[in-house]
Amino acid sequence: MWIDTHCHLDAHEFGSESLQVAARAAAQGVAMIVVPAVERANFAIVRDLAAAAPNTCYALGIHPIYVPHATDDDLIALREAVALAMHDPRFVAIGEIGLDFFIPMLCEPAMRVKQEHFLREQLKIARDFDLPVLAHVRRSQDIVLKHARQIRPNGGIAHAFNGSFQQAQGYIDLGFKLGFGGAMTFTRALQIRRMASDLPLDAIVLETDAPDISPSWIHPGRNSPEELPRIGAVLAELRGLELADVAAQTSANARAVLSRLPLME
Repeated sequence: MWIDTHCHLDAHEFGSESLQVAARAAAQGVAMIVVPAVERANFAIVRDLAAAAPNTCYALGIHPIYVPHATDDDLIALREAVALAMHDPRFVAIGEIGLDFFIPMLCEPAMRVKQEHFLREQLKIARDFDLPVLAHVRRSQDIVLKHARQIRPNGGIAHAFNGSFQQAQGYIDLGFKLGFGGAMTFTRALQIRRMASDLPLDAIVLETDAPDISPSWIHPGRNSPEELPRIGAVLAELRGLELADVAAQTSANARAVLSRLPLME
């Protein structure tokens, strides 16, 4: 059985198919799909989706791409939503949060400051509720790591990890796992494939980031959690391991870092 630790199953690209996609993924052996929120407006949407699909759960957070239009009232609403969600067995983490220094508009000085403010406040919510985080670290691995070291959430996942071995070790030392997905399936992605091959297997979790980061065989089409077993097969091939062993270990890793993950019904 597999666990997709990061999938935006509520995205508009899935239209009205989200529940059917989750069911098809379950039929492929995807025991659980983690659906992170991205803004205040979809907190209830991801919660309701997780309640409706047996193999889904959810996280609550404000994604850095949504920070430009977010306010401190959204942070207050997040803290209140998390307090209520602690009684929900489908709620597993704070996410998606982090920093994005790839998109030009988000790299402007004022927006960098605002992103870091939102990251720190959400890390504090994770710390206060003893929760892990799902961290967006695009072109920002060191700075996200700096703030996580200072505030110390209860571990987390560095989503779509594409850093160095030194950065990877920094996250591992803080109790984080590293997320690998579709990018690993491209033969030209030499650094990502090297990391996937050489990092300790107990540091790796699998993800799709669907509908984004499509694997090589469907790129540039819509990604889906149904693709996770085949992505896992690429990891098994890179490491020279049996597929069942990779499924078992990456799923155990996901459950170790996301301790609230429900069992498949």
